[in-house]
Amino acid sequence: MSENIQNPTPIEAPEEFVVTLQTPFQRFCLDFFESRVASAAFVVLVGILFIAICAPLISPQNPYDLSQVSILDAKMAPGSQSFDGWTFYLGTDGAGRDLMSAMFYGLRISLGVGVMSGMIAMCIGAAIGLAAAYFGGRIDAIIMRIVDIQLSFPAILVALILLAVLGKGVDKIIIALVIVQWAYYARTIRASALVERNKEYVEAATCLALSHNRIVFKHLFPNCLPPLIVVVTIQTAHAISLEATLSFLGVGLPISEPSLGLLIANGFDYMLSGYFWISFFPGIALLITIVSINLVGDQLRDVLNPRLDR
Repeated sequence: MSENIQNPTPIEAPEEFVVTLQTPFQRFCLDFFESRVASAAFVVLVGILFIAICAPLISPQNPYDLSQVSILDAKMAPGSQSFDGWTFYLGTDGAGRDLMSAMFYGLRISLGVGVMSGMIAMCIGAAIGLAAAYFGGRIDAIIMRIVDIQLSFPAILVALILLAVLGKGVDKIIIALVIVQWAYYARTIRASALVERNKEYVEAATCLALSHNRIVFKHLFPNCLPPLIVVVTIQTAHAISLEATLSFLGVGLPISEPSLGLLIANGFDYMLSGYFWISFFPGIALLITIVSINLVGDQLRDVLNPRLDR
């Protein structure tokens, strides 16, 4: 009896109590990385971002510096060596550029265009969607009719028409993608804001005679962020694929500012001649980038969905 008193059996804390000790960020990380597929996609996406940011530092050569490119090295197979001693691990394209270096630089353009257009479209669409949900009435009806008209046309068709008017260039294609994407963000955040608009904290803020800007941006907008974050990831992948399609069709970026889509287009003419790697490797890089972003977005949707019992 005395031994049991001196050495009491330790009592384990219940699982519910342990969970409450975790911060929201720790809980979010545990929920997100419990999926092996999403974890692998996140690691791949971080690696792609690192390559895109550090492309001038890690690329074997600058593929757009004429002093480093020789036409004698054109269409060399993967693993070949140039006359100057360069080793082209992924081969070269029709202009003699190192394909791996060109892909690194192309990732910068593709990701830059996708992220920049997504952020601008999110800001514009979020502001319009919040205004439609908060004020309602005729303002909501007019805005949503414009959104319906925008979404009734294929995105690729609208982008083609805009680029035919604006011309080629990074700034031009960002403008076209913003015009194409803003309606998706506006509809998403409007649906979330309509749910939050009728809750008690918004009514309390209205009774306190707070300004419309403070109610919308300090109380309403933060509670609409979870679905908006998911849409940002999905639309970023969509913007990258749309930019690649436009560049492949020859209406996107000029050859001086190449992206993955333009690299695929440059090698398309050589496919039937057996030089498949010129289009194959940029296509694989584009596919991996889009799939990894979509997988991360799908996992974010599952984690941030409060209706799922995790």
